[in-house]
Amino acid sequence: MSIHENLLGGPPPTHLPDDPEPRELLASGASAADVAGRYPTSSLAWARLADEAFERDSVVESYAYARTGYHRGLDALRRSGWKGHGPVPWEHEPNRGFLRALHALARAAQAIGEQEEYERCTQFLKDSSPTAAQVLG
Repeated sequence: MSIHENLLGGPPPTHLPDDPEPRELLASGASAADVAGRYPTSSLAWARLADEAFERDSVVESYAYARTGYHRGLDALRRSGWKGHGPVPWEHEPNRGFLRALHALARAAQAIGEQEEYERCTQFLKDSSPTAAQVLG
């Protein structure tokens, strides 16, 4: 038996390919808007835009940014073999943009009273990565 064998019988974890440029630009202080414009497939840039908008009390804007990052992440997950369920580990840093966007979408949905979307996204985050759900709150 392999040490990495999934004994629960579920799908294997999905690990998105690394895309360090947007992450490095954001870490160096580049604006999230500039990074999203330069790397529009970066869920991390869209999640950062969603966070910034939420902090300004621009909840609808945050929702739109988060939804964009979420959908960009779903596209990347599918390209990486994800079939609509299974672990998306927080521990794999390239997954964090998608998980942050999913969290931001749940937060904004709750803020605008979209309870079903909030519950769906919150559960999706927990199912994808219990660690992300804990870290992101």
